[in-house]
Amino acid sequence: MFTGLEHVAIASPNPKSLAEWYVQNLGFRLNYEYDGNYFVRAQDGNMLEIVKAEGESGNPKMRTPGLRHLAISVTDFDAAHAHLKSLGVHFEGEPFVNQGNRLVFFTDLDGNLIHLIQRESPLP
Repeated sequence: MFTGLEHVAIASPNPKSLAEWYVQNLGFRLNYEYDGNYFVRAQDGNMLEIVKAEGESGNPKMRTPGLRHLAISVTDFDAAHAHLKSLGVHFEGEPFVNQGNRLVFFTDLDGNLIHLIQRESPLP
């Protein structure tokens, strides 16, 4: 009956600009647009819906309740990291290894937390 996550939504003050950021920086493609909302699709088929934000943004921390980050899988961590550095992406720290997986945290155009991950082995 339930088949998986179809998409995750992000509310943005400027949905078009944020959608373009994902296209230009992470190689997503614009998949669908309606009424100022944008669906961008990653190479693996996963999608983000970017909608117009309403109200004030909170100040979430890494472990406050709710969604905290998006994880972007890569096949070549060093090349992906170098590519983002060349684009001037803001990193929250240096790359590190956790349980054999290579990680680095960074933010998108709106300050949403993202991390690159190259897993040593796929999750079961």
